[in-house]
Amino acid sequence: MKVLSIIIPAYNEGNTIHHILNKVKAVQLKGDLQKEVVIVNDFSTDNTEEAILDYQSNNAELPISYYKHEKNKGKGAALHTGIDKAHGDLIVIQDADLEYDPEEYNDLLKPFLSGDADVVYGSRFMGGNPHRILFFWHSLGNKFLTACSNACTNLNLTDMETCYKMFDSRILKSLSLKENRFGFEPEVTAKLSRIPKIRVYEVGISYYGRTYEEGKKIGWRDGFRALYCIIKYGLLGR
Repeated sequence: MKVLSIIIPAYNEGNTIHHILNKVKAVQLKGDLQKEVVIVNDFSTDNTEEAILDYQSNNAELPISYYKHEKNKGKGAALHTGIDKAHGDLIVIQDADLEYDPEEYNDLLKPFLSGDADVVYGSRFMGGNPHRILFFWHSLGNKFLTACSNACTNLNLTDMETCYKMFDSRILKSLSLKENRFGFEPEVTAKLSRIPKIRVYEVGISYYGRTYEEGKKIGWRDGFRALYCIIKYGLLGR
């Protein structure tokens, strides 16, 4: 029976981690897939670890593997750890906040179950699903970075920066990934695009974005780093 590994990088998400885990537990995957949850705590300074361990002990029916970094390394580094520890046939990335809905795993799974896809991106900018209206400049920045990435990779994505990416685990594990922070998204996209005959799909998803007061962490410096990574891994092919 095939397994979907759900990688959750967490940093100071003690107030929300149990909510997202409840949503992950509740979703019924199509194709008789089983779930494996891999949580990587990136040296949180709040009660994230206590919240995870408490949830793990009270929800034995949900297979959870828990790992923690001994210092803060960044989201990309947490994803590297999760990818290395994951055992599933497919891998999906799930942020620990409440911006993305695990019920939509099945939307991402559909191209895999039909045998059409190697990678599926969940786009916040297509489809008719709900989208919380927040920051104009963030939206414009995302579209600009996606356009720059597309120009370097010859893909036609609408949302390169999306959290929701689902991969054939063998393909993802074959990549040599280096970016430790939010540069993960352009790096993995560029390196996937260079795989011969890679089959990349995109499906529309909903988006329940957070404000900075609610815990959003990405900032303008990360946007400049993403642009640097697009040039480094996409244009220069590093």
